[in-house]
Amino acid sequence: MSNGPGAGIPAVSTAILAMSRHLEVRDVLKTIVASARELLDAEYAALGVPDDHGGFAQFVVDGVSAEQWKAIGPLPRQHGILAAMLHNATPERLADVREDPRFGGWPAAHPDMSDFLGLPVADGDDILGALFLANKRCPKEDGRCGFTEDDEHLLGILAQHAAIALTNARLYERSRELTIAGERARLAHELHDAVSQKLFSLRLTAQAATALVDRDPARAKDELHQVAVLAAEAADELRAAVVELRPAALDEDGLVATLRSQVQVLDRAHTARVTFCSHGVRALPASQEEALLRVAQEALHNALRHSGAGQVEVTLTRNGLGALLRIADNGRGFDTGLVRRAGRHLGLVSMRDRAGGVGGKLTVTSEPGRGTAVEMEVPGG
Repeated sequence: MSNGPGAGIPAVSTAILAMSRHLEVRDVLKTIVASARELLDAEYAALGVPDDHGGFAQFVVDGVSAEQWKAIGPLPRQHGILAAMLHNATPERLADVREDPRFGGWPAAHPDMSDFLGLPVADGDDILGALFLANKRCPKEDGRCGFTEDDEHLLGILAQHAAIALTNARLYERSRELTIAGERARLAHELHDAVSQKLFSLRLTAQAATALVDRDPARAKDELHQVAVLAAEAADELRAAVVELRPAALDEDGLVATLRSQVQVLDRAHTARVTFCSHGVRALPASQEEALLRVAQEALHNALRHSGAGQVEVTLTRNGLGALLRIADNGRGFDTGLVRRAGRHLGLVSMRDRAGGVGGKLTVTSEPGRGTAVEMEVPGG
């Protein structure tokens, strides 16, 4: 295989395009490692992502069978050449890794390696991992072989893309954690307000009943009945909050099953009748499914907490390549013109933002005394 300055660039391009089609970072890393091994004609390739305990959080290999990998045993520790690349961000190109003074030997089942090329995977000064190859398939006249400067350049391109993949994965996870934290903070605030109000009323009503029990037993009985009503409402608030705090099972169960499950629990937790039906919905891009779920949760929250509805119907139907979500209630409704002029109300702005963020559209139809219908269309993928 030729490894001149321009050799392998089309294959690198193909590898990078393949990476962009993967969503899981481990799949991207596997593509990088397999591409590196193929492009540089090496027998073995690997990429290690360190943890904070002297080992590796991820270690992706190519050229070693599953049986061999199992026989090798636990993941390697950060020592020898690997530690040098991780701690000093130093490229390593060795004619024979076994002759390096830092070499500490292999586990019994580990394949034998000689020539070695390794590069740190870094984002600025932040070392994210190490990408390395061993045993180049190009024997010289003396039977020895070695990686070249051009090989190092090509591997550097793939190491940069590995850094991008790992950085994006970190950013996604941080963004997800912030989103979850923000959502939980909002729900905790709502829970505190709603339940605090109910418990405050409950305490006052119980105190009134205590004061009346001797001089006006009939009124005391009415107050105690109100205590029971308020206690039931507080329990409803708590159940609803628990449902909303529970992580959505979109990844495991899909949008239809997740919506159905949440509607069923809300139906049990509230006096209003809450129903769900679905027709012909296909799997949608993850971002669209999450947006549909969040809009459904917001609209259900409005209907059950603010509208006074006795019936709430949730429907999800196929709409071309996409889907149409509808949440309709028979509650008190409102003047949509006044709401538009008033700005943020009932989460309508955030719902529209969620819909627009995935290329969808949100429509709200309502009139005083005639209930409310929230519809969201998404285009599919």
